[in-house]
Amino acid sequence: MSIVYLDGAYMPMEEARISPMDRGFLFGDGIYEVIPSYDGKLVGFGPHIERMNEGLGLIDINCRFTDADWREVCDTLIEKNGAGNLGIYLHVSRGADSRRHHAYPENVEPTIFAFAFEIPAAPVADRDKVKPYKVSSTEDLRWKRCNIKSTALLGNVMHFQQGHASGNQEIILYNANNEMTEGSACNAYIVKDGVVITPPLDHQILPGITRLMLLDILRKDGSIPVEERVVTMDEVRNADEIWLTSSSKEIAPVIELDGQPVGDGRVGAVWEKAQALYTANKYNY
Repeated sequence: MSIVYLDGAYMPMEEARISPMDRGFLFGDGIYEVIPSYDGKLVGFGPHIERMNEGLGLIDINCRFTDADWREVCDTLIEKNGAGNLGIYLHVSRGADSRRHHAYPENVEPTIFAFAFEIPAAPVADRDKVKPYKVSSTEDLRWKRCNIKSTALLGNVMHFQQGHASGNQEIILYNANNEMTEGSACNAYIVKDGVVITPPLDHQILPGITRLMLLDILRKDGSIPVEERVVTMDEVRNADEIWLTSSSKEIAPVIELDGQPVGDGRVGAVWEKAQALYTANKYNY
């Protein structure tokens, strides 16, 4: 039985209740994070909480939780749910108002919810053992504040469903200028001539924590060059390798885009080296 946290109490998932007037339910008015953990060890806790606090500030939600409070919730959920490989979902909505009104209400207490769920074992840096992705692509039709990790994910869900309906595990998005932005639930990269290239952060792209950690690890190691710059879809279609990153995927290699092989159609050697470096350093954040 899954144990969750809701507004100061731990309880079985089946007992958790929120008001139907909660603005997270009515408007998607909230911020969330997902932090992976393996054998009880959290990955990227500090950067995840920093991003959550920044997102809450951007939409003017005053959450009373400190970093230590979040750490206690995460550690308690890991313990109460048997450790193992778990993702910890953290969710703060603006809270429940007495009426449905678009303007932010005053004197409303945020709803704080968290739960743990099983995630796959961490990827192994082995080209022959990793499960590669097949993806499709489409123009990005979401809103212009994708840098905010909002709980209002309908645009992302609809794009993900496009990929899913065509038999793929993800979808790569591009803007009106035919420039790659990200995936529906992940950041995106190409590798060309041994160089890892990913779009720079702006309003079109979520500042992914795995992205932050991976680029920092690669730059500190220095053996794999990294560039942050505009990436055209022509470059994507001619890439040697394509990667996706998220907290639950780590670094996912892509071997097929829109039904065509990526590079030679196999998981690449640069991915294998990058995943090994990430695995060796991911608990340092």
